[in-house]
Amino acid sequence: AGGCPVSHRGTVPSFAPPAAPMRGRPRQAGANRATVLQQKETIGSQREAIRELTGKLSRCEGADGRSATGTWKKELGKGKDTMGDLPRDPAQVIDQLSRTMQTLKDRLESLEHQLRANVSYAALPSDLREMLQRRLGDLERQLLSKVAELEDEKSLLHNETSAHRQKTETALNALLERVSELEKGNSAFKSPDEFKVSLPLRTNYLYGKIKKTLPELYAFTVCLWLRSSASPGIGTPFSYAVPGQANEIVLIEWGNNPIELLINDKVAQLPLFISDGKWHHICITWTTRDGMWEAFQDGEKLGTGENLAPWHPIKPGGVLILGQEQDTVGGRFDATQAFVGEMSQFNIWDRVLKAEDIMNIANCSTNMPGNIIPWVDNNVDVFGGATKWPVETCEERLLDL
Repeated sequence: AGGCPVSHRGTVPSFAPPAAPMRGRPRQAGANRATVLQQKETIGSQREAIRELTGKLSRCEGADGRSATGTWKKELGKGKDTMGDLPRDPAQVIDQLSRTMQTLKDRLESLEHQLRANVSYAALPSDLREMLQRRLGDLERQLLSKVAELEDEKSLLHNETSAHRQKTETALNALLERVSELEKGNSAFKSPDEFKVSLPLRTNYLYGKIKKTLPELYAFTVCLWLRSSASPGIGTPFSYAVPGQANEIVLIEWGNNPIELLINDKVAQLPLFISDGKWHHICITWTTRDGMWEAFQDGEKLGTGENLAPWHPIKPGGVLILGQEQDTVGGRFDATQAFVGEMSQFNIWDRVLKAEDIMNIANCSTNMPGNIIPWVDNNVDVFGGATKWPVETCEERLLDL
């Protein structure tokens, strides 16, 4: 009582068939009256069963969505609450609802067939059958609507899961790349900056390349250790080229000319002397304000000047090459301008360092990596036979002066 008449194992109200009409000659009047009364009683009980069924269907239909659903769950699940604890997998939920809907449809159709077989048309009017059919249709539409909602939820869940998986994979890949870089940087050398690049031959195919590029600069300081005995001229320790200007920044000693600093293809000669085969610490500063420049060798300022590309900002996004002079961005090297020797601790800052800081770097009393380009193993690639080797300690390089 109170539940919907659709339990999978529930019983359909039984309908006793009306007593068969009397055939042959009439019996006694008392017997006829008893038969009529029995038929009326049977029809009355059948009508009561139909009213009870109709009431239960109305209660199922009239309850709110959640209450009705809970009732169907309990009545349609073979004696247990099959829909009260839906599976977490949307596909299982949809399959379960489909089976529930089919069970409901089969039960009601069976009930209708039994009603047709057991109840005379006088006891089950056509409008009652139509009403039952309409309610069956309403129940079916509600179940189909729920199935559609679950399909939408399943699709959304799939999309969210895919997006989350892609995001996680991207983060893991970035982490793996970082770990690989750290392992690579620490695998060959005690510290990521304790290495040197060796360029033993004057060719157009040995060189190093800095992976990072420069931002727009209004001032800079470049410092490096180098050793060369090449003659004539040590060649090009480094060059920076940008689209439209291959000589944005170049340090070069070519032939019998003095060492030159080029900024935006403008030239200043530097009073540096470093082709004696010993380690030397070189620093160059420049600012766009009045094109002021300074040149330091082994911690001492040996020269200064101005009007070197004044008010010209260094352009960003170019290519920084060690050991070759670029005629186009990243290429067209000339073997006669190639650097021959070794270099290490190539650092770039986005400001003019104080003379005191440069002295402290040169005499090994401080270690100050460049804030724009630091000297680290995983930021330097070598090509064409150029090699990386463990470098002498700073103190050993000092003794070589």
